[in-house]
Amino acid sequence: MDKKYDAVIIGGGILGTFHAYHALELGLKVCLVEKDAYPKGATTQNFGQVVPSGMNTKWQKYGRESLRIYKEIQSQFDISIRQNGTVYLASNEEEEQLLVELRAINSGNDYASKMLTKQECLEKYPGLQKDYVVAGLFFPQEVTVEPRTMIHRLQEYLVAQKGLDIKFDSPAVSCESNGEWVAVRNTKNEEVLGRKVIVCNGSDFKSLYPETFASSDLEVAKLQMMQTKPQENYELKGSILTGWSIRRYEAFHECPSFTNVKKNEPKDSLQKKWGVHILFKQAADGSVILGDSHQYANADKIEDLGYDLDMDIDNFMIEEAKKIIDLPNYQIQRRWYGMYSQCKNSDIFQKTIEDNIHIVTGIGGKGMTGSAGFSKKNIATIFNTQKIKL
Repeated sequence: MDKKYDAVIIGGGILGTFHAYHALELGLKVCLVEKDAYPKGATTQNFGQVVPSGMNTKWQKYGRESLRIYKEIQSQFDISIRQNGTVYLASNEEEEQLLVELRAINSGNDYASKMLTKQECLEKYPGLQKDYVVAGLFFPQEVTVEPRTMIHRLQEYLVAQKGLDIKFDSPAVSCESNGEWVAVRNTKNEEVLGRKVIVCNGSDFKSLYPETFASSDLEVAKLQMMQTKPQENYELKGSILTGWSIRRYEAFHECPSFTNVKKNEPKDSLQKKWGVHILFKQAADGSVILGDSHQYANADKIEDLGYDLDMDIDNFMIEEAKKIIDLPNYQIQRRWYGMYSQCKNSDIFQKTIEDNIHIVTGIGGKGMTGSAGFSKKNIATIFNTQKIKL
């Protein structure tokens, strides 16, 4: 078997897989190396919401390109995309003003959105508590995915229709540059060679480049989420984001009144302590995913976050969720936490080693929304948009 590739990509999550996708779109020969039997990291541990509306101006551009790519792939192969839009629900006048300001920003960016009255919100989202909502902002173009299945279907598509080679159960233990080739070796002493190697395996890259990892500003976020049992005769379409999301998401940081709104928030609330903002997304089986919380530690101190679920956090989120939407049932069938890496001082971590090894990680909570669009630009930069002949 030929072990030489234009690109070897380490890490089979959403960021690595979309780097593979765009390299394949350039006509390159690509190998994706994944340490586990299947991807099971941050890519599968989230809500499955693709929401460019929540991103700052720079990343919204990537997110909107991601939307186009997701929909294009879905038209050829079912990767679980559903286009039901995203709504932000304001619970008071301050949050409503932020929605008005965000709509104006997006109007200037030519990104469609629509203000919803209180009554329109109540009619569109069954179970929404009338004493919670005052207005909404709806983004019709946005989509959801099924996080536990999407990445597997995407990889299946790339293997079957684009010629991707994937090596599962293949933890990379070394990358060694030798002239025009970079040798990637795994724990079984197997080797593949790449003209370019792109490392997209989150904070796990510390085993390959411990000094680079130690000098980085990476931190890890731990997020708790839950999933109810399927809701009978109930439909909640799209991504449902609430007042706490309005107060958190980067898009709103660009609104003129954001700073004053944040100044008025209580400093010692449980919501602040646990980094909670309430989201809802109904899965394909009728269950509802809700959460989430955010706790942080330096990437080299990940153990400080612990390995347990904090039931006080879960119980708090359930009680707050009930104040927003009265679901037919709040019986929880599944609880979990996810982890992702992000940078403290920049929007993504990138470092090039010996010209042909490119570390790309620390995308944070932007992965599901931004990876497809960002990877397109990054692959074009790495390869200078020219196919490399083997």
